[in-house]
Amino acid sequence: MSKKKILITGGAGFIGSHVVRRFVTQYPGYDIYNLDALTYAGNLANLKDIEHHSNYHFIKGDITDAKFINELFHDYSFDAVIHLAAESHVDRSISNPLDFIMTNIVGTVNLLNAARDIWKNKLTSSSSGRTEEGLFYHISTDEVYGSLGETGLFTETTAYDPRSPYSASKASSDHLVFAYHHTYHLPVVLSNCSNNYGSHHFPEKLIPLAINNIKNNKPVPVYGKGENVRDWLYVEDHARAIDLIFHKGKTGEKYNVGGNNEWKNIDLIQLLCRIMDKKLKRPEGNSAKLITFVTDRPGHDLRYAIDSSKLQRELGWKPSLQFEEGLEKTVDWYLANEEWLAQVTSGEYKNYYRQQYQTL
Repeated sequence: MSKKKILITGGAGFIGSHVVRRFVTQYPGYDIYNLDALTYAGNLANLKDIEHHSNYHFIKGDITDAKFINELFHDYSFDAVIHLAAESHVDRSISNPLDFIMTNIVGTVNLLNAARDIWKNKLTSSSSGRTEEGLFYHISTDEVYGSLGETGLFTETTAYDPRSPYSASKASSDHLVFAYHHTYHLPVVLSNCSNNYGSHHFPEKLIPLAINNIKNNKPVPVYGKGENVRDWLYVEDHARAIDLIFHKGKTGEKYNVGGNNEWKNIDLIQLLCRIMDKKLKRPEGNSAKLITFVTDRPGHDLRYAIDSSKLQRELGWKPSLQFEEGLEKTVDWYLANEEWLAQVTSGEYKNYYRQQYQTL
């Protein structure tokens, strides 16, 4: 019996690499195809530990190239897609929104069209049944819901209210995924997650940026007064949730994935400073002196908070770590992997593909 062919897009990125690793190691009966364009945030060194597994295959390519995507799907006849490839940095979306429109909207439509084409003989009005064959799983963000006040939580039925080019592009892709489900009977599932943290995170995001800057005694920038609130989710818990939703989630449904773990940015950074002082054996309060408040980003959402009770109730998922424990594990990883961090910050990581695959 042939192995199921699972395409994971964006598998060289932060969340994607954790998902690829989990599926490659947990499911030897699957052939995992990692499709990544290797833009600035894609790093194959994230998968160094599993790159020689027999059921792992890397494909370099861009989801915005419709001809390439169509040929890829016809060549491999994938049984399922887990779609993580996305432009995801809000600041970059403000300065260059077109990249987000192309990748997050056009790229998603290209994948949907290709999946619909190769699965067309399977797509009937009864396609709402649960199957991993012909399943399109789209991973999205809580930012599509907009901004919360001091109370309340985002649920799966919260109306969309995106506030940045990034979140608007992700909201559009979410709507298109469900439109293909309702119009063409494409079997889909979708999940919206809160802010992830953990190992292999590109150091433009808050936590890895702060760790790197503190380690190097550089200013730690905090927007505004640091009062923006985020719900933080450990990336390995997210990968476990994706695994569950892929295998047990109900077709045509969406699931919120959150850490039940809200922190003001300034409180998080102060906690991180205390952890770094301890790990680096610096005097208490030393790292906190590096905190530097900077002009707030335009349209900065005040608060995100996820209600993940549906996922917990229906599929039995729950976060595995308290935030303090997860943050310490994250700091330990970055301090133990200085070479990885140095290669990413210097740009040298881009050479890893050339060294390993020798095709550029």
